[in-house]
Amino acid sequence: MRWRNSTEAVIPSRAGYPTAILTSLNRYKAMSNYHLMSDTPDNLDYGTVGQAVSTADAVARARSRVRAVPMATWTNWAGDQHCTPAEVVRPTSEAELARAVARATARGLEVRAVGSGHSFTDMVCTGGLLVDMSGLQRVVDINPGSGLVTVEAGIRLHQLGPRNAAHGLALENQGDIDAQTLAGALATATHGTGVRFGNLSTRVTAMRLVTASGEVVELTRETEPEALLAARVSLGALGIVSQVTLECVPLYTLMRHDRPLPLAEALDRLDEQADGHDHFEFFVWPYTRTALCRFSRRTDDAPRPTPRWRRELQERLVENHALSLICRSGRRFPSQVPRLNRVIAGAMSESHVQDHAYRVYATRRDVRFTETEYAIPREHARAALERSMDLVEQSRLPILFPFEVRFARSDDAFLSTAYETDTCYIAAHQYAGMDHQPFFRRFEEIMDSYGGRPHWGKRHSQTAATLRERYPQWDRFQAVRARLDPDAAFANDHIRRVLGPIGAP
Repeated sequence: MRWRNSTEAVIPSRAGYPTAILTSLNRYKAMSNYHLMSDTPDNLDYGTVGQAVSTADAVARARSRVRAVPMATWTNWAGDQHCTPAEVVRPTSEAELARAVARATARGLEVRAVGSGHSFTDMVCTGGLLVDMSGLQRVVDINPGSGLVTVEAGIRLHQLGPRNAAHGLALENQGDIDAQTLAGALATATHGTGVRFGNLSTRVTAMRLVTASGEVVELTRETEPEALLAARVSLGALGIVSQVTLECVPLYTLMRHDRPLPLAEALDRLDEQADGHDHFEFFVWPYTRTALCRFSRRTDDAPRPTPRWRRELQERLVENHALSLICRSGRRFPSQVPRLNRVIAGAMSESHVQDHAYRVYATRRDVRFTETEYAIPREHARAALERSMDLVEQSRLPILFPFEVRFARSDDAFLSTAYETDTCYIAAHQYAGMDHQPFFRRFEEIMDSYGGRPHWGKRHSQTAATLRERYPQWDRFQAVRARLDPDAAFANDHIRRVLGPIGAP
């Protein structure tokens, strides 16, 4: 067998060798996006795994075109969304991306882009052309003076952090997972926590967007302000973003303090804690009354990195392996879930971390789950959480994961979940292989009563009819969508459900 990436017949690295792609193979194999395939006459032969046999001429020919090949099945990170695209491409330049999109739409194929597969919805799924963005991960420009950083849209957040840091810069805020591509995180309004900070899209100053015709449109605050407000959070419904310019901040250290507190105390002091810390969030397991509170402070103090062996021990063994054992036990014996959750709560302890922010925000996630999350006005945080806890406990639902509560300031992107609203986010999870539907459906009913806006990358049952009234600038977004994608080339079943048809009132 010879190595092939099922998403592209030829994938040269920037230097003309597949070394970086072989590294990526290990990272993606859990997603089932990459396969070993037999040679075919019209495939460029890179040789066996670990062996580079390409020539400069072969690489040049490969770079001159992007060739689509069939793909059996694409699966997301959680393993609960699947699709069988007609074709998959992995462009390595904006020009290749534009040609691939234009050819697909000329043949009547719908087009969707895929990043790391960390969304829990079917937003990516298509029977048309699936564009794998992993070939577009370069840093285009970094300006330490202005803080402006331009990158290709397929770069992963965990790649961007150290590259920014090398130039004395950092993202203003970040979520607790850094495996996502930048484009995917922006498209879904991915956020961290902190009442003075917006979601990641608030720092976007410009984008380059490939439309259905293959035209590349540059969106900036000066030239296309309306389109940029739509594109910052777009669900991939306007086109495929090829480049993004972010306004970054000077590199800083984050001092994180994790501390278990009685849930009643955490709720009584909720506003005080949220307002009094740069970043505040907490986790609470159903059937327990202890909240794991996470307080983080930004500082210019020098980092004091946790020794790698200790961090590996904590994240791999304690936070993931032990959790996996407990979750598997709960899945087998659902009646024991309350007792197992109390074991988890009893084992929580105080801890401190002080390091560059990009090394602190994100945590390791090996245990698979599915998730829903809603944004609600901040003033309803306590009531909404208490009702959600009551839902689980009164119905004796076997929920092994915690509720996660975070905060963000309002912003102005048309489809941002925090549009013009200082926001509390409440996330609910269910362990992989356990029924999530009764829980998520009733959790949604609670969030609906507060006018909740679902996280675009997480499970929800909303439709365009129920969402329109929750977004004051819905019509302005739809006007931009009609202009940039008049034939709905970038609409799959999910987009048609949540955004409706082009031109719909």
